[in-house]
Amino acid sequence: MKIAVCIKQVPASSEIETDQNTGVLIRDRGPTRINPYDLSAIEAALQLKEAYNGSVTSFTMGPKSAEAVIAYSFSMGADDGVLLSDARFAGADVYATAYTLAQGICVSDHYDLILCGSQTTDGDTGQVGPALAEQLGIPHIYGVTAVDSINETQILLTQQLGNKNMQLKAAMPCLLVIHPDAFRPRLPSLKLKLMAAKKEVKKLSMQDMQEKNILKYGLKGSPTQVERVFLPERTTYRQVLTGDGDTLALEIYNCVKQGRLI
Repeated sequence: MKIAVCIKQVPASSEIETDQNTGVLIRDRGPTRINPYDLSAIEAALQLKEAYNGSVTSFTMGPKSAEAVIAYSFSMGADDGVLLSDARFAGADVYATAYTLAQGICVSDHYDLILCGSQTTDGDTGQVGPALAEQLGIPHIYGVTAVDSINETQILLTQQLGNKNMQLKAAMPCLLVIHPDAFRPRLPSLKLKLMAAKKEVKKLSMQDMQEKNILKYGLKGSPTQVERVFLPERTTYRQVLTGDGDTLALEIYNCVKQGRLI
């Protein structure tokens, strides 16, 4: 069984830079890390690999620095990695991101399962997984907490919806969006870390895709545009209140009222 898992490099700090003209994050500056929600997807993929004698390929889209998250997936146990990197991919919204990932997956191999994290810490839309399934024309299940059985044609799994669990069947191939609390990620192995440093990451640009129309990718292929991104203004102002309980309650009420919070 061949499994693809989609992961992402995200800023490791709230101190991020944006392009003032496009509103796009400048991803090749500042500290980065693997999106924490994707770790559960990697773990789910690895458990399925072990249970069904499969292989795991990690996919990510980003600048050259995004190779680091592929290497991290290697250190957890992924077999192969693909980096979709091209300046023309920059500024992609959910739609264009899903389209690019779908193109990259299609030219790489045929996969029985595609796994995604529930959301990211930078965009936080939770839409890339379902949008990717639509681009690939395959069914998807959101909020997967367990994979109960798999055969050649279908998968039986458990989905969490609010406080309820449901058992569902889906035709293969399909895409699973993994619930963030369902699969506790394993720690990277020192042995695999050393091996990861020697493993090659496959790189794909727009020229490697079946669709080479630049209007399908990046900022040009995005139906939605970011109007403005900014950090909230910080202040060191502090107000100290003193007095008994009744006095403090009244002072707090007045402060809240003056701030037009009530």
